[in-house]
Amino acid sequence: CSSDLSPFPYGGHRFEFRAVGSSQNVSMVNTVLNAITAKSFKEFADAIEGGASPEQVARDALSKHWKAVFNDNGYDISNQEKLTKAGVWRIDSGIDAMGRLGDKKNLGLFQDLKVLKQTESLARETAMYQHYTGLVEVEAKCMVDMLNQHVIPAMKTADCGPSLDDLRGSVSVLKNSLASIHAAAEDKDKANLSRELRLKTMVDVRSLCDQAEAMCPAHLWTLPTYTDLLFLESSF
Repeated sequence: CSSDLSPFPYGGHRFEFRAVGSSQNVSMVNTVLNAITAKSFKEFADAIEGGASPEQVARDALSKHWKAVFNDNGYDISNQEKLTKAGVWRIDSGIDAMGRLGDKKNLGLFQDLKVLKQTESLARETAMYQHYTGLVEVEAKCMVDMLNQHVIPAMKTADCGPSLDDLRGSVSVLKNSLASIHAAAEDKDKANLSRELRLKTMVDVRSLCDQAEAMCPAHLWTLPTYTDLLFLESSF
């Protein structure tokens, strides 16, 4: 891809990679990219040493993988659908992406290149599931505390906005979701449940809290507002 909006653009004699989150360690991502590159160069070298011309090797590679070359907005949904129909692989879930580390072909890739043993790859997959689940648990428990210690007391005093039953029910929903995660037997199941909690349940609860904040008198709302955060020096 050469588009400025591509997550993996070609910038003239180099590729850039922009898909790593701000809190994500780049070491594993670089390990994967370097392993893929090393495997490709090994295949090129083997073909040339076997008698094929460099030009023919390049032609064959471009012919086989031309669908991956894209010069438009890779974040546009319609373009994503077009690329998917063209055969470009797409994984929308981070949990599903983590699971690919344990695929047979990927285990073989790292082992053949002497980058990671199978046990090392599988251990990293498990560690990523556990790390994700742990982060979501911290976030969910923080949300429970914010509801119990700030949102519910403020709305009880204000006597307006979403019902206290709905707000207290949200606390129960969050706690029940956490209990379901703890009860799951497999790390990947825990991670998938955590993803649902973070991207669905907590988003719904956040919407309810936003309604409460919008209706609560400012002097009763005990959490920092966006005004407080953006204009901190002039707010106090």
